Amino acid sequence: MMAPAATALGFELRVLAEGEDVSAVSAVANAPVGDYKDLNHLLEFSRGVDVLTFDHEHVPTAHLRSLIEAGVNVHPGPDALVNAQDKLVMRAAIDRLELPNPRWAAVAGVADLVAFGEEIGWPVVLKMPRGGYDGKGVRIVASADDAAESAGWFEAMSPLLAEAKVEFSRELSAMVARTPDGESRAWPVVHTIQVDGVCDEVIAPALEISLDVAAAAENAALRIANELGVTGVMAVELFETPGVGAGFLINELAMRPHNTGHWTQDGSVTSQFEQHLRAILNLPLGATDLLGPVVVMKNFLGGNNQDLFSAYPAALSSEPAAKVHCYGKAVRPGRKIGHVNLVGTSAADVDSVRQRATTVADIIRNGRIQSGTTTATSEETA
Repeated sequence: MMAPAATALGFELRVLAEGEDVSAVSAVANAPVGDYKDLNHLLEFSRGVDVLTFDHEHVPTAHLRSLIEAGVNVHPGPDALVNAQDKLVMRAAIDRLELPNPRWAAVAGVADLVAFGEEIGWPVVLKMPRGGYDGKGVRIVASADDAAESAGWFEAMSPLLAEAKVEFSRELSAMVARTPDGESRAWPVVHTIQVDGVCDEVIAPALEISLDVAAAAENAALRIANELGVTGVMAVELFETPGVGAGFLINELAMRPHNTGHWTQDGSVTSQFEQHLRAILNLPLGATDLLGPVVVMKNFLGGNNQDLFSAYPAALSSEPAAKVHCYGKAVRPGRKIGHVNLVGTSAADVDSVRQRATTVADIIRNGRIQSGTTTATSEETA
């Protein structure tokens, strides 16, 4: 999805692909296959590039330092990126910046986990600090007895991150971009809806949010970017906690274009993909204004329909204003394979915009409109 923005700006994009069949290969002419965990592959790939950046956080931190020592221009750098790679490092950084964190602790074993749960109250959330995404590597621990069942997690990785289970009204995302010279811009805070730990829908801007909370969340994201030296695009995922503290708590960081920012492709003056390129190349950042009063992004996951394009005539005719983005991935149940963006003409019409975007997504996913398909309101889903 970054390729069209690179082409429009006249930049050559290269991708280190994990295999010849990954979706980026079809979008980028220069896509050699290599292993991002192999330093030699990274060094070979980085020869002659102006800047090296990432579409996930899993490149080993030590490799990034070796690349910099070899003269590679890496953005974001390892000192910033480690806060997205390691949740324990991130929690400590948020505390250091005196921004709103849930209560947390590093726990080295079941005894530590039980002590934390007894101190703050059950249930607690147990997370693997590295490698988890889309709800993977996360476990709700309901009691001391339940904690004993987590012993295998500590054998795989230790210490782990234990957090208080937050009571929240909905999830939010604050996205920003920052250049190496320190210019930064934010998009409006958005409402994100998760289903089974996976981002299902985004409403931009977040509706019925107080101006103070929205401004505080945006300022927190900008402060994180500036204080941690982030370069490129960053998403700060938040829990909205009305009446408690600042009105939100910080959940996680992602230092790359992010699913909660896909709405910007068709709903903002500058998409997150173009902004990321501008930022890492130290170019002036683009405007982040919305192109309408409300924008909805609806993900679609792999479902019954293996031939996605066969559903396009029905899907596209059902809502001519919808913009479909299909990732070119093999269809597997539960796998993110695309999303639909739809710009509304009125914030008051948000439920209709959501329903229309969902209809398009459902037709592509299932090859037909599901009988009895409905879309919950924001309050019901949250």
